[in-house]
Order: sequence, then C-alpha cells, then structure tokens
Amino acid sequence: VGAVGHLFSLATEKKGFDYPIFDIDWKPLHLIQKGSFVKDYINAIEMLGKKATEFTLACDFDIEGELIGWNALRFLCKQKDGNRMKFSTLTKPDLVDAYENKAPSIDWGQALAGETRHKLDWFYGINLSRALTKSVKTAGSFKIMSIGRVQGPALKLLVEKEKEIMAFVPQPYWQLQMLAEIHKQKVEAWHIKDKFFDKGEAEKIFEKVKKEKSALVKEVKKSQHEQPPPFPFDLTTLQTESYAQFGINPKETLEHAQQLYLAGLISYPRTSSQQLDPKLGFKNILTHLSKQKEFGELCEKLLKQGKLLPRNGPKTDPAHPAIYPTGTIPEELKPRTRKVYELIVRRFLATFGQAAVRESINVSLLVKEEIFVASGKRTIEPGWHVYYGPFVKYEEKELPAMKEGEKVVVEKINKLEDQTKPPKRFTPSSIIKELEKRNLGTKATRAEIVDTLSERGYVTGQQLQATKFGLETATVLGKYSPRIMDENLTRHFEKEMEGIRQKKTTEENVLSEAKLFLIKILKKFKEQEKKIGEELLGAVRETQEIESTIGLCPVCKKGNLKILLNRKTRKKFIGCEKYPDCQTTYPLPQGVLVKPSEDKCTVCTSAMVLIIRKGKKPQTVCINPECVSKKSEYNKPERVGVECPQCKEGKIVLKRGFYGEFLACDKYPKCKHTESIKK
Repeated sequence: VGAVGHLFSLATEKKGFDYPIFDIDWKPLHLIQKGSFVKDYINAIEMLGKKATEFTLACDFDIEGELIGWNALRFLCKQKDGNRMKFSTLTKPDLVDAYENKAPSIDWGQALAGETRHKLDWFYGINLSRALTKSVKTAGSFKIMSIGRVQGPALKLLVEKEKEIMAFVPQPYWQLQMLAEIHKQKVEAWHIKDKFFDKGEAEKIFEKVKKEKSALVKEVKKSQHEQPPPFPFDLTTLQTESYAQFGINPKETLEHAQQLYLAGLISYPRTSSQQLDPKLGFKNILTHLSKQKEFGELCEKLLKQGKLLPRNGPKTDPAHPAIYPTGTIPEELKPRTRKVYELIVRRFLATFGQAAVRESINVSLLVKEEIFVASGKRTIEPGWHVYYGPFVKYEEKELPAMKEGEKVVVEKINKLEDQTKPPKRFTPSSIIKELEKRNLGTKATRAEIVDTLSERGYVTGQQLQATKFGLETATVLGKYSPRIMDENLTRHFEKEMEGIRQKKTTEENVLSEAKLFLIKILKKFKEQEKKIGEELLGAVRETQEIESTIGLCPVCKKGNLKILLNRKTRKKFIGCEKYPDCQTTYPLPQGVLVKPSEDKCTVCTSAMVLIIRKGKKPQTVCINPECVSKKSEYNKPERVGVECPQCKEGKIVLKRGFYGEFLACDKYPKCKHTESIKK
C-alpha cells in the first residue's frame, strides 16, 4: 500500500506567537493541513496493519523515505521494526531482487537522522518565525514572518551579493579592435593588453595605429588539449545543467526527474553520487536504450567499442548510484519532462565516450610595434561530444590559415569604450551549487529553500535579487542575532545529523544542543524585541504595499487595483483603492498565495496575478473573469448533461471559476465533483 509522501507532521498545541517552544508531537497530516488527502491512506494502512503478520518498508532509500516508513510502522501498524527493501530503480527486476534480499530491520541511522532533521527544522522555524512576527506586532504592525535553519544563511548569501552589487562603482575602460582580412576571410583581433583603464594610453596607441592598412603575422601558436567525458549526473549537476540548457529551474527539474523515476525510466534522482557501478549492467541498459529510435545508433556505437567504463566523478552517496536511465521505453511524456529525460540519457551515454580533442590558436598581428591577437577554437576529435549531441556548448571559432611573415589587410581599427560590470546575481541554479559547496541544506531541499525565500518576499526574479524586505531582515538579524545567519552553525548541525546516520551520536544529544542554543539567542532577541520590530517596520509596510498592488485600475484610471480582504467574509478579492468612487472588483481564489505579476494578459491585456499553491507550480492567471482565455473551446462540451459519476443524482453542468470554465455536478454543495475541460 502506498504512503503518498509524509503521512505525519510535527505540531504543537500551543498556538499564538509565544516563544521559545519545544513541545511537539507527530500528528496525522490531515489534522494539521486543511484539505490534505492522506486520511484515506492512513485508514488503509491502519486497517491492513491490524491483519498483517509481516511488515516490509519499501519507501525510497534515504532519510526521508526511512522516516515516512518508520512513522507508518510505529503509529499506524503499532510495530517497533520491520523488514527493509533497498533499491534505486522501480523496474521489476530491481524490485524483485530487493524483496528477495530485504534486510530484517529498517535503517535506524537514516530513520533517526530523518526525525532529528524534522525536529531541528521545526525548532528553528517555529521559534524564529514567532520571534520575528511578534517583534513586528510589538512595533504596531502585523506580518507573518519566517526564517529557517538553512534559510537564514541562504538569505545572507543573497543579501551579501546584493550589497556587493549596490556598492559596485563601474570603471570606464577602452579596448582596441582590429577588423582585418586574409585569403578573403574576415579576422577580428584585439590589442594584447585587452582593457585599458588609462584613457590617455588607449588614445595614444589608437592614434598611432588607426590609419594603418596592413599588419604582419608575427607568431602563430597552436595548442591541443583533451576534454575528458563528463561525470554522470548527481541531483545538483542535473539541476544546474537543466537550467543551463532549458531554463528549467531546479525545483521543476526535480519534479520531472521524480516523474521519470516513478515511471521506471531512470534511477532514484535524489542522489549525491557521480559514480556508476558495473554491477548495474551497462550492456543490458544500452541494449534496451538502443530500441529507442533517437538513441539507437549511439548505443550501437558504444556497444561495439568493447569495454564499457564510465568516467566516474569524485562525489559518492552511501545509498544510491549516480542518475542513469533504466532502458525502459517511455510512453508519452510531456515536452519538458522529455527534455530532462533526453538530457539524462545523453549524459549517461557521454560518460562512456572517448575524450574529445580541442585546438586553441592564437595569432599575433604586428601593427606599428603594437600587437593585436586573433583567437580561435575548434574541435579536432569530437569523442564524447557525439553522444551529448545538442547539449555540447563549446564555441567553434575557426581562423583562416596564417603563416608567420604573412601580411594581413587591415580594414579598420576601432577604439571602443565600455564599463566594468557588477558581480552577477545568483540564479536558482548557481545558488543551489553554492549551498552544496558550503554544505548547507540537503540535495533534496536546496531548491525548496530558494523557492521559500522567493515566496516570502525576501528575493525576487530569476536573477535572485534581494528585496528591500530581504535586505532589512538580514541586516536586522545580523545586528541583533548574528548566529541565526551563521552558516558555520548550520553546517555544524548538518555534520551532527550525518553523525546520527552513521551512529556516532544520538538524536537526544543533537536536539539538546539545539535547544540550549535557541534558548540563549531567543532570550537576547526578546530583550531587543521592540527595537527589532521598529527597524523592520518600514520594510514590512513597503513590502505589504508592493505585494498588494496589482496596477492601474482600467475603469477609473485614477486608483490602483489592490489585493484586499473583505472583513465580513474574510475572503480576498481585487478592488480599486478609490472605492467608493470606483467600485471595480475582481474575484480571487481562496486558500492560495496571490502576488502581483508584471505580465499583462496576451488575450485581453488585463493585469495578471501569480497564484502559488503549496506543492504545485506557480500559475500566472488573468484577473478578468470575462477573458476569452478562460472560455472552453466548445460552446457545450460533450459531458454536459450526463449523470454525475460520483453522486449518481446530479447532472454535469458548465461552470466558470477564476481559472476558467470547468464541469461540475449541479448538486453542489452536496456533491463536490468537478472535471477539467480538455482544450
């Protein structure tokens, strides 16, 4: 029976904003999260557990999977232990082998490390969030604020980068560019000094060479170097490569990889390993992959080369190998999921390829004793590039053949002016790489951390720009409670949890240390609570203003449309700030996070909002309920008028909601059956 992820979550009976608080228990998820669908699964496991005589845990083999299974065993099946299956793919042979060779006990190191991580994150999250929220409340405003054990150091990284950019003073520089021709082919060369920060020096040389019509080939330097095949994918490198190739952010990449894993098409994606063991059966995988048209020739080529040795990387994982395709032929995949699948397959093939050989060439051109350099690069032997195909991103810039002593026709010499650029902001891809480098968070949670910072208004955009709210929060915490933002402390607890997994320390020791630390810093925080709140207040109010403003009202053209709360019904809606003079309103979905979007509807040009629902991809939706984009393709979908399949009493009717038209039972609210309309 399936567990559909975590069935239990940590919770406390103590509501409000008092802190510190450490009294927590595991509770069924549906009692904590409204609308959770786990109740039926909990009931099913509980019922079957009463009748069963043997219990086998077959969740993902990592600390989260172990914890999910352990909670089901102890709370629902009333068992102290159970058998354990270990596998890295959901293919039939692997599952049969895992069942036949199951361990007699669960992995207690993983289970206890998983529970410790959840409790540690809860202790940090609830206490620091309550402290921040209460400080703002004490100062006379209200905003639910939050910061977590890993979010703090991650925010600090982004804020430090933003401060670097803000403090950056651009410097002007000049470059000298030569446009030339030889053997009827164009050549571009740059002065050997590259950037001149002294304008006078650049102008002096420019005046010296600008009228010259020929240059002498002084030296031709060629060098070749081998490019070894890439390492197999671990999760982080898959996420960064997917972002580089397709612009798919790390969180979405993991979602696609998880779908591929559940379909039995790839191995377990949440791995830190860059190593593939020959025991996986490379020949068998390639033979199966060869049946897929787009990979057939490439697989045949590898199978003919004899010994199959992948170029393994340095990173390892105690539980799983690097990500690899199983060879199972996929059924229909969504376009973006297919892209991630092809990337994984081609990376797997490329690891078995030969080294590629690249050539670099630098030609020195002499003009009036000034040297200009033309550079080129090309691939001599493609090697593994053949297998990686469209994902090879190396510049091919060939130069015409030139010999020392030859003359080159100079068409023009330009003096170009530019400025130095500020440091680049982190992207969703580069920040998870940086977090991994600093050992902050886990392979499975890093992308989620970045998303959380964005959802809470600390950063904005694909180039993760710290907002004023993020800057102020990090500055205030750094001033009054710097240890919250200290990555060394976060890294220390990561090592401690690894120690639990390896049975070198205990859950009790780690949690006791964390409690003592939190009590100490929260005591200091409470002493400065009002000051902290007052310093945060300006940023909070500005953020609330930004987060509630949609744009200019299209009706009165005087006020702004704002996200408002109806005090009577407690429902959110969009209304004009010039009410009662302007009574323009638009409905909003409830129980979701709504943020303004800079986009305009391409169909009706109305404003759009970003709808964020937990566990789902954010959706940009037009606010205009009459927009054509919300209407179904057909005036009357075929299902209209048929019997409701759920209650068997009502009829299916066409309805319209915030997201557009849909089908529903006419017996609502007695029957809540709905269907989407296929367009």
